[in-house]
Amino acid sequence: MLPSQLGHYFLVLGLILSLGLLCYSFICLRDGNKTLQKNIYSISFLQLFSIVLSFFCLVYSFIISDFSNETVYNNSHNTKPIFYKISGTWGNHEGSLLLWLLVLTLFIFLFLVNSKNQPKKYRLLTLFFQQIIISGFFLFLLFTSNPFNSLFPIPKEGLGLNPILQDPALAIHPPILYLGYVGSSIIFSSSLAALVQKNINSKWAIHIKKWIFVSWIFLTLGIMLGAIWAYYELGWGGFWFWDPVENVSLMPWLCLTALLHTIIVLEKRLILKSWTLILSIATFTLSMSGTFLVRSGILNSVHTFANDPGRGIFILIFLFILIFLSVMIFFFYQTKERESQKNFFWLSKETSILINNWFMMYFLSVILIGTTYPIFLEVLVEEKISVGTPFYHKLLIPFLIPFLIFMAIGPNIKWIKDKFKKIKIHQIILLLSSFMIAYLVIEKTSSQHLFITALIAVAIYLLFNTLRDFFKKNSNLSQNISHFGFSLFILSILFNGIFSNEFSANMKIGEEMKFNNSLIKFKKIETYKEKNYESIIANFEIEDEKKNIITLNPEIRVYNQPAISTSEADIKTSIFSDKFLVINLLKGENYFNVRYQVKPLMIWIWISILFLVFGGLISFVKKIK
Repeated sequence: MLPSQLGHYFLVLGLILSLGLLCYSFICLRDGNKTLQKNIYSISFLQLFSIVLSFFCLVYSFIISDFSNETVYNNSHNTKPIFYKISGTWGNHEGSLLLWLLVLTLFIFLFLVNSKNQPKKYRLLTLFFQQIIISGFFLFLLFTSNPFNSLFPIPKEGLGLNPILQDPALAIHPPILYLGYVGSSIIFSSSLAALVQKNINSKWAIHIKKWIFVSWIFLTLGIMLGAIWAYYELGWGGFWFWDPVENVSLMPWLCLTALLHTIIVLEKRLILKSWTLILSIATFTLSMSGTFLVRSGILNSVHTFANDPGRGIFILIFLFILIFLSVMIFFFYQTKERESQKNFFWLSKETSILINNWFMMYFLSVILIGTTYPIFLEVLVEEKISVGTPFYHKLLIPFLIPFLIFMAIGPNIKWIKDKFKKIKIHQIILLLSSFMIAYLVIEKTSSQHLFITALIAVAIYLLFNTLRDFFKKNSNLSQNISHFGFSLFILSILFNGIFSNEFSANMKIGEEMKFNNSLIKFKKIETYKEKNYESIIANFEIEDEKKNIITLNPEIRVYNQPAISTSEADIKTSIFSDKFLVINLLKGENYFNVRYQVKPLMIWIWISILFLVFGGLISFVKKIK
């Protein structure tokens, strides 16, 4: 029996087990049957095991180049390296959804195993809601996106995988990103379960915070890997260009970050219950919306997997069902919070957290409008527009100043109620020093905007405050590390944008051109042939005013299956800047288009994100102890 046939049978078995778990959990909720409750663990494990086997059947089909499988035929070929044959399993629409399903079943099994101290009905309800999601994905796979469809006659060769997807960073980017997306499903299901059980309290907040951290950590890492890949593989010379598919990953991250801070308020003061539920529902909704947009064919992006509106309609209907279900449960079971004696005092830690939540929701709303408005406009009036970087910068950057201010002062404010004290002298010194540094930075550039000076000053002020917090007694180490990472992230982006320089020209071999105080020399080209592509490697020397020379070797690859050429940038990285060079061959001429960029502090953007993740990881480890 072919592995594709086995994979299909295991997938059908998984669907049967999912429907069985739905019925089992419903019966247990109604009758409280303890025997059935014990069987649920076994059935959940069998469900996970069946999907694992199905997934490995697909992986094996890719490894052996089984072109009787339509998914393998469309996304692989014999000359592709084994590593990219394996990663190609999830580098397509069908395979990525199977991986998503695998993670869904894995997470619900881990939830059942690790929540034995929680109320039984809460666990059963979480299982019930999660199986609704899982069953929907099973039906989606089997009826619209089956990764095991057969071809006859069997082709001798496949169509191959898009060369830009044949990259180590992108090989691990989707699985990590899916762990973040799918983690939000557990948060969604458990929030609805806690709402139905009227069990939204500090104990539940402590329990669910672990899953919020898991989702947030993986989503942050996934977005970072995608940004790194876009930086060096696409030849953009940057890490973020407000691409629609970039945006649909950023929106649930913002919502999840707001939820992470809100759950702390719920844990400490038992308030913001409704807001916590709304954020939980919104996070998963945005994750599902991203799935719909990426797979519907309505977005034009290098990141999209599919171009099939029929599949998009299925996901859209399923998404509406989930939203309708969650909204009805929310309004039916929600009880008015009795906060008459717990009103927010204007100067308190929870108030600062809530205000920053509002800022994050504003950022999310701007990104949502910028991403979806062109879609609705095209549908309604058949007019195509693009929303680019200026739109986002004009609407987002001004609000970063108050956002960063609240981030700086919030951790030092007390819970419940704080007193307005005299401003301490060290805070004045920190603020003045920040403005002085910012002014010196701007003075050396062509930018003479007061606003930019203020933004940099506030970012530096946040950095100083987070550094100072490390030396305070009883300080929250994980919070300090994450906030330090975020302040470093903002500063690195700002300095990168201000001090970046770019050179672009058409050059031929042996030609030299000046760029600022440097001399760019096009020395030679070399060609060689690999198994699945031919390569043209250019040799450039960049000589600065001190006669220091660096060598850069950008590359053009011409793949044989599919017949696509790609430009591979060469990047020299230091702690201060990246030297980025990419070339493109001009047809019919002996010239190459050469683009050379100096990108300050690029390495610190990636390091700052790792600080963010490390802070979250410390908090997660504390919670599981």
